[in-house]
Amino acid sequence: MFNLIFSTLFMNSLTPKFYVALTGTSSLVSGLILIFEWWYYKKYGISFLEQLSITHLTPWFGGSGAANGTDSERSSSSGESSPEQEVQVSENPYKLFRGPEYSRYLKLRGKEPLTFYDMNLSAQEHQNLFPLEIYSKKEDFDTMQRAWRERDPLLRVSIAEELLQKNPDCVPALVLLGEEGSSMIIETESRFRDALRVMENSLARRRSGLVAYDEDSHAREMEISFYVRRRLAMCFRKLRKFKEAVKIMKDLLKEFPMIMDIQENLIECLLEMKAYADVQAVMAKYDDVNIPKSATIVYTAALLKCRFSPDVVSKRGISAVELSAIEAIHRAVEFNPHVPKYLLEEKSLILPPEHIVRRGDSEALAYSFFNLDHWKEIDGALKILHMTWEGTFRSLPYPLEKGHYFHPYSAGMESAERELLPAFHEVSVYPQKEVPFFITFTAALCCVMAMLAVLTHAYPEFMTQLARTFIVYVSLPVTFLVEKLEAVVPPTLMQNLARI
Repeated sequence: MFNLIFSTLFMNSLTPKFYVALTGTSSLVSGLILIFEWWYYKKYGISFLEQLSITHLTPWFGGSGAANGTDSERSSSSGESSPEQEVQVSENPYKLFRGPEYSRYLKLRGKEPLTFYDMNLSAQEHQNLFPLEIYSKKEDFDTMQRAWRERDPLLRVSIAEELLQKNPDCVPALVLLGEEGSSMIIETESRFRDALRVMENSLARRRSGLVAYDEDSHAREMEISFYVRRRLAMCFRKLRKFKEAVKIMKDLLKEFPMIMDIQENLIECLLEMKAYADVQAVMAKYDDVNIPKSATIVYTAALLKCRFSPDVVSKRGISAVELSAIEAIHRAVEFNPHVPKYLLEEKSLILPPEHIVRRGDSEALAYSFFNLDHWKEIDGALKILHMTWEGTFRSLPYPLEKGHYFHPYSAGMESAERELLPAFHEVSVYPQKEVPFFITFTAALCCVMAMLAVLTHAYPEFMTQLARTFIVYVSLPVTFLVEKLEAVVPPTLMQNLARI
């Protein structure tokens, strides 16, 4: 009881300056915590205090961090059995050429369009594509391995050029120089033509029996030939040699009918030629339930159904054709909800990365970068998209738990996207995360403490009296409990507790 009385006397003896300093310091500290919390949330997508409580405090109360995580984590873990929900990073079918395109952007804008993670994935794919068996010498293999691993692009090109002088038929060196060592697409085309010539000669010798037939070696050469022909077709597409590009793509589809990359490249090339009937034929063949989907497949299906005027529809009413188009748009938006903002130019485009996440922002960038002009070519298509795309979300109240046309949306895409996309690009996140409780609480605390600091500085006497009154009222229940405790507990015990 004596300690309580002493504490009350001490609080009553405090001056107004103490309360001004206290509220000001509390406001500053809460403001710093708020700034740190917001920075951490924008960078990692989770509140620091929330993560700390899940990781360290939850196990003390008999739970685990994974079991008591956020809603998105729970919904993601509940759908692990579905292959559609797994975040898979794959090669961008619209991948640009580093030399004439990515490097030119870097020189003009001074911004690196590719992340180290993205470029490292490409280096690993090239190393896997060109194993030791396809080299004529072990030295050539070691040289190209060093070139793929080199981070400096100029040094990579220099290593490949030196090797090409010693061995003019070295396909890996020709591919590296075609991708990175050329400043114009026409030079890239020449490099890939040379690489294709070497591969065709090698395959011809194997078929004619001049070289001993080996199934694994033949399969490897076919895989390399496929890559070279596909990149050569991309060169033709960029040089507006559409017939040559379409011929290569169709030949590749006959040999490798289930490779989605070729389907997407062929569809885009036919759209550029305005060969809508051919696009419809390709879509009828590959827009199947059992075939994995892509933004190109679902959005092209919607585009082909939007070839009508919205003004005519407003006069005569909606028919089955227009309902089918709206349904196709809703289906496409559910598959990849990031695309419409790029097509409607509500968000600026950047150069797409070399790898993408299906249904993610990177895939939306890759699709929109090449297909925005195709939507503009069809009169009214963008207007229909603008009027209908947001209606998709009314049928998807819980996109992480249940989908309408597709599997639930994966909650783990954001971290993969941040590694693939450059830092200057604002990653599009779906569904939009609610601001964590701790950030809201810290912001409210900061505002309250700042207001108290200002009031205490302006009206020190009044605020001091108010603080003392508040302390008295808060201490009343404590005083009541202490008095009741003294009446029940023996005095000797209370004296011993006071001494302790």
